[in-house]
Amino acid sequence: MSTENSASVITGALTDAEITPNKKTFLKALTEDWWAVILGSAIIAAVLYLTTAGTAITLPVFKWASTDDLLNKILSAGNLLLIIETGLVFLALAGIAIALSGGNVVRFATGFSLIYFLAIISFIIGGNKNVSYYGLEYVVFALLIGILMGNLIKLPSWLKEAVRSEFYIKTGLVILGTTILSADLVKAGLPGIVQAIIVVSAVWFFSLWLSRRLKVDDEFGIILASAVSICGVSAAIVAAGAINGDKRKLSYVTTLVLIMAIPMMVIQPWAVKYFHIPEVIGGAWLGGTLDTTATVTAAGDLVGPIAVKAGVIAKFSQNVFIGVAAFFIAIWWAYKKPKDEAGSVQIKVESPGLKIVWERFPKFVLGFIAASLIFSFLLSPATAKSVAPTLNGLRTIWFAVAFISIGMEAKFSSLVKLQGGRPAMTFVVAQLFNIFWTLLWAYILFGGYIFPVPDFK
Repeated sequence: MSTENSASVITGALTDAEITPNKKTFLKALTEDWWAVILGSAIIAAVLYLTTAGTAITLPVFKWASTDDLLNKILSAGNLLLIIETGLVFLALAGIAIALSGGNVVRFATGFSLIYFLAIISFIIGGNKNVSYYGLEYVVFALLIGILMGNLIKLPSWLKEAVRSEFYIKTGLVILGTTILSADLVKAGLPGIVQAIIVVSAVWFFSLWLSRRLKVDDEFGIILASAVSICGVSAAIVAAGAINGDKRKLSYVTTLVLIMAIPMMVIQPWAVKYFHIPEVIGGAWLGGTLDTTATVTAAGDLVGPIAVKAGVIAKFSQNVFIGVAAFFIAIWWAYKKPKDEAGSVQIKVESPGLKIVWERFPKFVLGFIAASLIFSFLLSPATAKSVAPTLNGLRTIWFAVAFISIGMEAKFSSLVKLQGGRPAMTFVVAQLFNIFWTLLWAYILFGGYIFPVPDFK
């Protein structure tokens, strides 16, 4: 995605003729990154205020195991009312940003309502006990629904107005910062911290090196490397946002992550048992390679309780690197020499100055880091814990509407043909390297060779 796009206001989806020309200067200066920071911060502040004031915030539920659960719990009048109320709040928040940016609020409201409805469908499907057991979360279904919509029908203008995946993603990422706590890194212990540093750095640079060897462009390579080395979909989203990456590429990488996660969840626990790998080492291995805490826990359950604890601790250590990676990737990408439309590097006499770096730097990263620092050092652990479920629930809604939008924007034919399958080859080889490299260091760090074997009993 070009620098021009990265600096565009939230109305970037509109034509020039549709943009209101006489907006005030300070409103013109608010890019979608700033709107993401504003909305994300407003949501965090509101949840903190209401929770500390003793006001309970109830969100819709989507977990169900039987037809009776679906009818009497998910589709009950009370839960449906909560779904509608939540959607109206999200519509109001996003609508304010659209209105102040010069967008068409009526068309946006119509399109957003459909996108939100489809996101709810993905939550309901992913909330089934049997579906979630196999690690198939709402992300899978949101992406598939969006791809089907975008490829089977021509999107009307009122729907296109609401297809703003980057805006939704970045707002969700600001809220995600509240879950990246320094306390989690401390809890992980020295073995988990060392494993995270060694695994994340080595796998990230190997993945980027491999992508370049296979002639995959750096934009794709960075998203792939971050997904493989840190924590899958979340890391891919952060990396894509940090470099204003092509949404088709993010969709492609997300699909690869989800496809690879299923066999890994089955094969790795089997390998731990078959090769008699000690449970604590097996758990650290699972935590260092599987992409989410949920999949780590599910796979660890197939091994044992110690594997679950070791895996979750190892995963916490790697999750902390999301913010660090986003910060340095954004700075490095801002300093890269711009390319012309033909892809050749333009000759520049001087490197970009701090002003250029600031203009290109994704501002949502600042909101992400600020949220992490506030929740790590300024709030009490009890307060942070009390608001975590609500903020996590709101963040997943932003991500769900984002993935519906990403799917709508991605043409399936483009995903299949994209760079001749080389990104998929890069991802698979890098993931295999990740699996064996992490297993080696799990043995070294959790096997008693350097540190005492952790006692998780």
